[in-house]
Amino acid sequence: MIDAHHHLWDLDQGYGWLDAPELAPIRRPFTADDLRAELTAHGVSRTVLVEGGCCRAEEVPRHLAITAATPEIAGVVAWADLTDPDLAGTLAGYRTLAGAAKLVGIRDQVQGRVDADFLDTDAAHAGLAAVADSGLAFDLVVRVDQLPAAARAATAHPDLRFVLDHLGKPRITAGAAGLAQWRTAIAPLAACPNATAKLSGLVTEANWASWSVDDLRPYVAAAIEAFGADRLMFGSDWPVCTTAADYGRVLAALRDALPDGTTDTEREAIFGTTARTTYRLEA
Repeated sequence: MIDAHHHLWDLDQGYGWLDAPELAPIRRPFTADDLRAELTAHGVSRTVLVEGGCCRAEEVPRHLAITAATPEIAGVVAWADLTDPDLAGTLAGYRTLAGAAKLVGIRDQVQGRVDADFLDTDAAHAGLAAVADSGLAFDLVVRVDQLPAAARAATAHPDLRFVLDHLGKPRITAGAAGLAQWRTAIAPLAACPNATAKLSGLVTEANWASWSVDDLRPYVAAAIEAFGADRLMFGSDWPVCTTAADYGRVLAALRDALPDGTTDTEREAIFGTTARTTYRLEA
């Protein structure tokens, strides 16, 4: 089993977003040892470590060093600024770092950009072209209103592997209106064969205190219908998820939310195969 999305951080390394009052429960260091305890408890064999909102290049060597010392971590999705005018040079520099063989993807914090159409800009397209040339995947962490531009970007860069984090952050707390908005917005991206998506981050888009599996089921079912199981992957979004549920409950909720009739092959894709092939993880 592969967990395709988790984070690690230390508070003295620039994670200012954790200062929000509601994030007090996760305002502490989370280490590889903490991660290993969760993986061992829940039968997860490998993971993908994703940049955690530090948005600093110095996070990259730290994460690669952690990965080199942690066999369970099979790949790293590192931060980079899509508008960096020398992004190609930046990525080439990443490739020279110790442990760079485990660098599998790049992510920019697009969700934090005010412009819903940021991915339509010339600067973003130049950055995406640089990521494509590097052979790395690009993780899309976007809001629902940014999904149409994400679909246009995926269409414009057919050689780039796009990975949608958290299903595009649907507004689960908005009920039927949130579901309808998200279904319309995600369809064009799902139609792009170079796009995959993570069944991750859903419990924190629902009501943290009162969510249930029934809140997640329509999103999981619609994602399978739109992408197919072979373009979906499990991600815990640990430790962010712990604001709403512990690791085991997140994993159990996804298993329970899968539609009746989901085959063993489809489950294998969601819980391992898709992540391995999309991120080109070593066997």
